[in-house]
Amino acid sequence: MHRILLVDDHAIVREGFKRLFDGLDDFAVAAEAANPADALSAAMAVQPDLAVVDLSLGGGASGLPLLRELAAAVPAMQCVMLSMHDDPGLVVRALENGARGYVTKAVAPDELPSLLRRVVAGEIALSSDLAPWVSARPPAANLSVREREILRSLLSGEPPKAIALDLGISDKTLYRHRANLMEKLGARTHGDLARIARERGLLLQA
Repeated sequence: MHRILLVDDHAIVREGFKRLFDGLDDFAVAAEAANPADALSAAMAVQPDLAVVDLSLGGGASGLPLLRELAAAVPAMQCVMLSMHDDPGLVVRALENGARGYVTKAVAPDELPSLLRRVVAGEIALSSDLAPWVSARPPAANLSVREREILRSLLSGEPPKAIALDLGISDKTLYRHRANLMEKLGARTHGDLARIARERGLLLQA
């Protein structure tokens, strides 16, 4: 029996998923949490085999950094990200942060148990509505931590001189970074860069 930690800020959603697992012989919900702090406490106390973590946890909290924190707290636990968003960039970010699977809420009731079985078997599993799309686009979000930091600074609205000073680089180096980011993300204008970054989840803290 594989024990699951459910992390979602909506009690009604957690209840729905608990009912989904009722009657299954191979999975049981061992703990639940509504926020990152409670999730970490529950993970350390229960030592579950799997964690199903919502991307948006309310109050501006993101499940992305929580993935790394859970992995550090319980290294043997496998994490699966649950989200209402089907953007390939977010899927890639979740996998980069340690998720072994990503399932959208649109298909979760039908596919979550089978997806978790695939994760337990050692696969990286994506819900059926994501797999073809993501496999065609993952490089678009393959930015380093430093590149994401520069991207967030460029889109902060601060003057370029102030951004360069904060980053500890020259104006010339900042403009070179901006040109590289625009080429890497396929952006032609500053507005394109902001839109692509927002759509692909690149402005979220890792």
